Amino acid sequence: MSARAAPLALPFAAPPDTLMDRAHARLEEVFGYKSFRSHQATIIETVLHGGDCLALMPTGGGKSLCYQVPSLVRDGTGIIVSPLIALMQDQVDALKDLGVNAAFLNSTLDRQAQNRVEADFAAGKLDLLYVAPERLVQERMLSLLSRHRVALFAIDEAHCVSQWGHDFRPEYRQLKILAERFPGVPRIALTATADERTRQEIITELSLEDAACFIASFDRPNIRYTIAESGSMSSREKLWQFLEAEHPADAGIIYCLSRKAVEETAGWLAGKGRKALAYHAGLEPHIRAAAQTKFLAGDGIIIVATIAFGMGIDKPDVRFVAHLNLPKSIEAYYQETGRAGRDGEAANAWMAYGIQDVVQLRQWIAQSEGADAFKQVQRQKLDALIGLAEMPGCRRQALLAYFGERLAEPCGNCDNCLTPPETEDGTVVAQKALSAIYRTGQRFGVAYVTDVLVGKADERILRNNHDKLSVFGIGKDLSATAWRGLFRQLIAAGYLNGDDEGHGTLVLTERARPLLRGEDRFLMRVTRAAPKKAKRDGKPVQRVAAENASLLDALKAVRLKLAASAKLPPYVVAQDRTLIELAEKRPSSETALHDITGLGTSKIARYGRAFLDVIGTFKKHPLLTNRLSQTVNQTLAAHVRGLDAEAIAAERRIEIGTVYGHFAEAIEAGLLSAKDVLPLDAAESDQIEAVFERLHTRDTGKLGPAFAALDGQFDYGILKCLLADT
Repeated sequence: MSARAAPLALPFAAPPDTLMDRAHARLEEVFGYKSFRSHQATIIETVLHGGDCLALMPTGGGKSLCYQVPSLVRDGTGIIVSPLIALMQDQVDALKDLGVNAAFLNSTLDRQAQNRVEADFAAGKLDLLYVAPERLVQERMLSLLSRHRVALFAIDEAHCVSQWGHDFRPEYRQLKILAERFPGVPRIALTATADERTRQEIITELSLEDAACFIASFDRPNIRYTIAESGSMSSREKLWQFLEAEHPADAGIIYCLSRKAVEETAGWLAGKGRKALAYHAGLEPHIRAAAQTKFLAGDGIIIVATIAFGMGIDKPDVRFVAHLNLPKSIEAYYQETGRAGRDGEAANAWMAYGIQDVVQLRQWIAQSEGADAFKQVQRQKLDALIGLAEMPGCRRQALLAYFGERLAEPCGNCDNCLTPPETEDGTVVAQKALSAIYRTGQRFGVAYVTDVLVGKADERILRNNHDKLSVFGIGKDLSATAWRGLFRQLIAAGYLNGDDEGHGTLVLTERARPLLRGEDRFLMRVTRAAPKKAKRDGKPVQRVAAENASLLDALKAVRLKLAASAKLPPYVVAQDRTLIELAEKRPSSETALHDITGLGTSKIARYGRAFLDVIGTFKKHPLLTNRLSQTVNQTLAAHVRGLDAEAIAAERRIEIGTVYGHFAEAIEAGLLSAKDVLPLDAAESDQIEAVFERLHTRDTGKLGPAFAALDGQFDYGILKCLLADT
């Protein structure tokens, strides 16, 4: 992480180590975490000492703690600026469940409820207060804040200040007034997505010129990026293949460009047996709220949405984000895909796009009412995204490079790394395609020009006499799918544009001239049929050892009951990783619960007994109550289930010798005897014991000579087990 130091003013006299000690105490007591991530500690320390800062951190990187913890340590109330009225209630409910005094002020509250919140703020009862930006800049609200103690201002989703961005909110630009009206109150602006232009705009528009700037890595290594080409198969059919192969029962988000496509896709998925809900701005508020609530509280639910959905969604177990169309920019793509895998577990970012996406988005830019400079920036952003989609190299390297971060080696976790695309010299076929567009008058779209190239003499082509052109039929050696892929690449590379009027016709750009004259060379991605993936069995990926799976299921069941009783999403009660740790460690007291990640004092008081009661009904096998390592115990647990060494090796994907090594440790600890685990008959055991006696193996402890004397007939691990069995 990089940091630009800022002059810091100390508003009160508490020693620095005391402030951070208090911050660490709040982190553990309230949130249940034992330590800060490195960037969190530095950011929090800056804010605790009264400094302003800009923090760029990836989704799931712990941004909220950077203002929540200082709000609990500094005097006064932390004021959180959020554009997400629909999610304030969820955020406040989650904090209340942690024992934090939090509230929100927005248009969903009636006057009486607003008065109660304002009175609690004035009385100093609130730790955090969430406010929409348009309310915060009203004189009445500013006056209320000025009369009482404010701990800090946190401006969440700060990229909304950028007029060039995908989430521009004009009211964010008025937040500059906070620097003028509250010069002694620290301000922290946070976002998960901002290129260099947007960062500078945030700094300028929010008066953060003297703020410390912290930039965490943008990399989300648990997310696999895949961009599929729309060819002869529809995007929906490609999507279904992806879901069947990778996520047959998982929760996810699917983005579409239009409201109509959202509703049709949700209905189509529901017809195929998936739990799918539509979400877009045209739906009634109560319908949107119900869909959001079901998604947050349920398992395996898919939300099909426009970009109206997603900002601020904290659901940690979203296993995939899919796009059925190109987003408008890399920033939008990065932010939307970042909603997958917030829990750090493996997740997928999958997208299918075709030539029409590119044409349509460029037409929208051309037809927009923005100034020429605005349109130029939007074209540049779209071109960068198209470049990402069409590139043959590592997508993660390109994605991070866009945000100014360098990844030294290809990631190994994107489609291009896993299945490198083939490229070949496509100069000649590109010239044929461009010539066909030119000779047909630049008045037709992809389908028509493709028909000309492959020599399809339909009624329109005959009526236009285009069957008489020299380009008619010169592309018969390629399929229509291959020609469509080539046109998409030519558009991505800037050789073709769609017409500005929106008729879908293709027009040559100035860049096409050198290519037609043979002065440029065109390297073409070769479109290949995707290999058919095996369908998964519909069960979630097992994330715990088999001996703990039943306990984990029971913990999830009690979590669901606790969440329903508290009217909270299950992940607010406890995230999956917390339940997994409970299943693995099996604490037996409330004191021991304090060692579990994600369980703070308030949650232990509320839910600890219920979790302990469940754990108490699952007694560990006596063989597994020991001080051996976790990996040895995983082998022993498989042995308890009746698996032999060969089956354990296959299940755990380890060498059979390693399994015998684990058995040897257990034998030496007095937990097993060799005859319990070794596939030896009496004669074989006697043969080995005779060699041990002759070579004094039990005295020297050296197995090498015995192994050689037995001509390698027995696995080294088997000999190790017999040696341990004294």
